Amino acid sequence: MLVILLYVAFVAAPAVISGINGLGVMLQGTGFLAGVGDQLARLTVRDFNFTARAVLALTIGCSAFISEIFRAGIESIGRGQMEAARSLGMSYWQAMRYIVLPQAIRNVLPPLGNDFIAMLKDSSLVSVLGVQHITQLGKIYSASTFRVFETYNVVAFLYLIMTIGLALLMRQLERRLPGRG
Repeated sequence: MLVILLYVAFVAAPAVISGINGLGVMLQGTGFLAGVGDQLARLTVRDFNFTARAVLALTIGCSAFISEIFRAGIESIGRGQMEAARSLGMSYWQAMRYIVLPQAIRNVLPPLGNDFIAMLKDSSLVSVLGVQHITQLGKIYSASTFRVFETYNVVAFLYLIMTIGLALLMRQLERRLPGRG
């Protein structure tokens, strides 16, 4: 996740801005959208702040894991379920909506909860970019007060509270689903 974060922040973001600048120059030449082209051509990398870059990187990194969880959840449902639904005259989308996906959601929820907790913990990596996050704020506070032990204990406690809270929320959600303990 750290590599994705650094790549998006320092490689992909400047490349995207360069592409937007090129589009702006192209629009300036058309005369039709010259005003929009002027704004796009003047866009700089500094206009794309590090918080947005961090959110984009975490989205890219975590979405890959989440999509794999959903793929595995759907594939865990036997083919006979789809065949039975189709034999009853349901379309593919109706069979997915009413038969396959409700069963898959029950299978997906526990690993999805684990992934959300991992994502919460991975969000601390954005402090590498200097984004004002709990970890970064703790680093700044401990540097100014020299209370390193106390500061990082508070940061750790905050992460513990958030992860336990999310785990309890996921447990409640799992209990509410039919067919689960």
